[in-house]
Amino acid sequence: MTPAAARRARQRNRRRVFGALGIAAAAGTAIIGSTFLSDAMVGMGSSDDAASPTPELIARGAYLAQLGDCAACHSVPGKPPFTGGLKMAIPIGSIYTSNITPDRDHGIGRYSLQDFDRALRFGVADGHTLYPAMPFPSYALIAPDDVQALYAYFKNGVQPAAVPNELNEVRFPFSMRWPLTIWRWLFASKPATAGRPPASGNRDPIVARGAYLVEGPGHCGDCHTPRAATLQVKALRASDGSSFLSGAVVEAWLAPSLRNGGQGSIGDWTEADLVGFLKTGTNRHGIAFGSMSDVIVHSTQGWTNADATAAARFLKTLTAEPATTFAYDNTTHRALLAGDASQRGALVYLNNCAACHRPDGKGYDGVFPSLAGNPIVESASPLSLIHIVLHGSTTPRTDSTPAQFTMPAFDWRMSDQDVADVVSFIRTAWGNHAQSVDMAAVVPVRRETTK
Repeated sequence: MTPAAARRARQRNRRRVFGALGIAAAAGTAIIGSTFLSDAMVGMGSSDDAASPTPELIARGAYLAQLGDCAACHSVPGKPPFTGGLKMAIPIGSIYTSNITPDRDHGIGRYSLQDFDRALRFGVADGHTLYPAMPFPSYALIAPDDVQALYAYFKNGVQPAAVPNELNEVRFPFSMRWPLTIWRWLFASKPATAGRPPASGNRDPIVARGAYLVEGPGHCGDCHTPRAATLQVKALRASDGSSFLSGAVVEAWLAPSLRNGGQGSIGDWTEADLVGFLKTGTNRHGIAFGSMSDVIVHSTQGWTNADATAAARFLKTLTAEPATTFAYDNTTHRALLAGDASQRGALVYLNNCAACHRPDGKGYDGVFPSLAGNPIVESASPLSLIHIVLHGSTTPRTDSTPAQFTMPAFDWRMSDQDVADVVSFIRTAWGNHAQSVDMAAVVPVRRETTK
């Protein structure tokens, strides 16, 4: 190749590179511009005609706020209600919940009904898409008339409080919001603009009501449904497949499966068991722990009996494979009564656990939960059980169960091997058929929860 030809080839290559860069820049600009336009326009077709805030509408909105468990995230101890400030760890940093009182400077006091709806169901506020820690993909299923009632409550039934919002702790470039808009395009549901959205095609009106509560305002799937690598839940509704409410790991806890059938499920729970658990945080099978205790205290204990029954009836329609039923086996109990503690972890159990949970593993209803047949014990993941052994747990205090009982933490007393041994013992005794665990499963839980 002559020098002139080589020079022309280099020039052509440079033109191709610059052309490709120009196209990429134009495409990137167009995409980013589209996200800003989307954030400005999404939800603008929803109603902005707020209903008159009658006492009845405000009271209905207050109940809906309890159904949606708004206080659990937007009310923190030591601050006025609904002023936010709860810190949430996410993969790219930490974010804080916002002030949703009707304060005009720091809260939602300047929001129109449409502004409120766009934040609640469309996931857009103040010109940008919200982090999906705000469960707007689930809230998208909330009916417009319920949005009206919620707006009436938060504008007229909540005391305004001039509490500034905390600044999120997300560093650039992860603090840019336009990627969240693309996430919203891909994974969020499109809210209904009129009427009541269908509840997973359910025919029975009670089951349909339960589906609406669980899938929509209750947003149960945000904790109990596993997430994909891109952080969206794998199923928003029962009609989306068997991943819905099949269990997920949340903040070093396992939120168990709410489906029926198989180990670690609620297959052995009756409708009455579920209603009792929602209303009190306890039943003959177990006691609420972790963030579920907050859900019981702030939300489900206040549900009407009709709504709790509807949610329970809907949950009993969700199945999992294989369907199995727990059968108690007294072999371990007989061995312990005979002084045989040769099974791995048996001696640790007798020295630390048997006084409350009993050698037969059946505990005391409403006080010390049964370990035999307990879904958390039989779950495929031992995460929550390890967490409770290490750090203890306290029963939720509700209006109907004001007394609280605390299991002490054993992290100071048990080694990682002790924890692995006793967890393995519990998971394989009295008819439980979960897998044993080794010390390697304990180490990260101790490390994560003592940071």
